[in-house]
Amino acid sequence: MPTTDELNHSFLAEYTSADALRKYSKGTAGHGVDLVIEREYGEIYDRAISICRSTSAAPLRILEFGCGAGMNLLALGSRLARQGVPIREAFGTDFSASLVDCAQRAANGSQRPAIAGNVSFHVARNERLSRELAEAIGTRQEALWGSFDFVFGVNTFRYCHRLGNADQCAEDLFKLLRPGGVAVVIDMNDRFPLFRSRFRRGGDETPEETYLPTLEEYAAPFAHAGFEITVKDNFCWIPHSAGRALTAICRTLTPLLDNTVRSRAMRSLIVATKRV
Repeated sequence: MPTTDELNHSFLAEYTSADALRKYSKGTAGHGVDLVIEREYGEIYDRAISICRSTSAAPLRILEFGCGAGMNLLALGSRLARQGVPIREAFGTDFSASLVDCAQRAANGSQRPAIAGNVSFHVARNERLSRELAEAIGTRQEALWGSFDFVFGVNTFRYCHRLGNADQCAEDLFKLLRPGGVAVVIDMNDRFPLFRSRFRRGGDETPEETYLPTLEEYAAPFAHAGFEITVKDNFCWIPHSAGRALTAICRTLTPLLDNTVRSRAMRSLIVATKRV
């Protein structure tokens, strides 16, 4: 069984490669991911932020943990700007300095003032999130607690399970959110039969490196931390890497698949609220 340090080294190598920069950057990520972020993930963000704004009309403070090259957070910033929803500040964090640098360049080059001026990216690990974000922006950890309206992570929480610190990360997110704030986690569904990690287990990777949590395992750390779990579901049949043709086919099949085998969709979704 690999040590935590060995797993961290393996994951860091995966997310600092040139392939990772292409895979997680908007301009080179593929047609499928653009549509998924805008439509499927975007609708989830809309509902979550509506819940946040039902308890406070103040400009939003947002955090994406495990942000990669920033595609989700930058798309959300643009979406909120189009909707006229004000953003006070938005932060993205990731353990890969290469991806953080890529995300910050994209934010700096944005034509939307709400993004260029209010969105920033910083190196911070999920298991030390509030402490390392506080250090990165030059404030005290305690000053961040209770200050965020919306926190979310896409394709990152499975690594917390693999490293054995999922409870620690969920507890930190609970501290960071204000009462009435919402956390959203989107990640790979262990019941989807075609994820490549299922076929890599015979190679150099260990089971710990490729482990996918169940839907219940994704939810459990948030329940333990004190969140109210409001959504626990599977969704999405469009691969991030899909081209236009495959994306169109998957969109056409989605209603049928949702009605027959939804529990085997590609993504697991947890929406958790910090009670007022």
